Amino acid sequence: MQIVCYTPEKREEWNQFIQSSRNGTFLLSREYIEYHGVRFPEHSLLCYKGNELMAVVPGNLAGNIYHTHQGLTYGGMIFSYQVTISHILKFFELILTHLKEEFKVEQLIYRAIPAIYHAYPAEEDLYALFRNKAELFERKLSTTILLEQTQPFKTLRERQIKRAAKSELRIHETTDITPFWHILSHLLQEKHNTTPVHSEAEMHHLMQLFPEEIKFFGVYDKKEMIAGTIVYDTKQVAHLQYIASNKKGKTLGALDFLFSYLIHERYAHKRYLDFGISVEESGWYLNKGLVSQKEGFGGRAIMYDTYRIRL
Repeated sequence: MQIVCYTPEKREEWNQFIQSSRNGTFLLSREYIEYHGVRFPEHSLLCYKGNELMAVVPGNLAGNIYHTHQGLTYGGMIFSYQVTISHILKFFELILTHLKEEFKVEQLIYRAIPAIYHAYPAEEDLYALFRNKAELFERKLSTTILLEQTQPFKTLRERQIKRAAKSELRIHETTDITPFWHILSHLLQEKHNTTPVHSEAEMHHLMQLFPEEIKFFGVYDKKEMIAGTIVYDTKQVAHLQYIASNKKGKTLGALDFLFSYLIHERYAHKRYLDFGISVEESGWYLNKGLVSQKEGFGGRAIMYDTYRIRL
């Protein structure tokens, strides 16, 4: 068993492995990882048993800290169907030794892949983290719907949906995100004095790279866009990456109308719809109003966890 550092010659092997893995998504493909460019000095790893690739780890070095991966929502170890817990424990041992001896790494920051993204059970890494005395130091609460067993919407949500239908709002899937980015940027600046994680140009680029996986849905009052959401479409999950509405959209129930469409029509064939996180400060601050709105559609808690191993 051995650990090999990623090089461009391994690109096709990596991508094929992600496609056939138990817990990989397009966010873990080379194209998505590499769009970050030089912001995060990459040090991804491939884990072999003989000539057979058993697992990969997207990662980057930041001084004496190793992240899996700093630019990704989740990363961690991606598994083949053949890999077992004995393999994973050994791979963790080899990885930690490699990082400590070759790069003087003092901490490993591990962003686990939430179970909703697993095509087949894949939590061997959580046991390996425990065995290596990892500490859970960041817990981001997301709100998720099991689409095969949806729960009734709360009365307020139903009322807003009826208001939107009465106002004859329309939903369109489009690649023109410019009006939405104005709405989103204004909302984030006004409420949180911040900007979207991605620029509009970056999101356009990602949509071009992944036209089947990244979709945008806008809600329109006649020709005016008043709300919308970016959806990341993976094997198991439709994940709402960005959500925003202007004042008119809030008054007319535009997002309620959109969510109902995504849940009951557009992504009804998926296993999960994930509204995204409702916390700040590594999970210590819960936005109660935001999470309550998501729970009003029947969503319940799923964790995006980050662990630390001190070497």
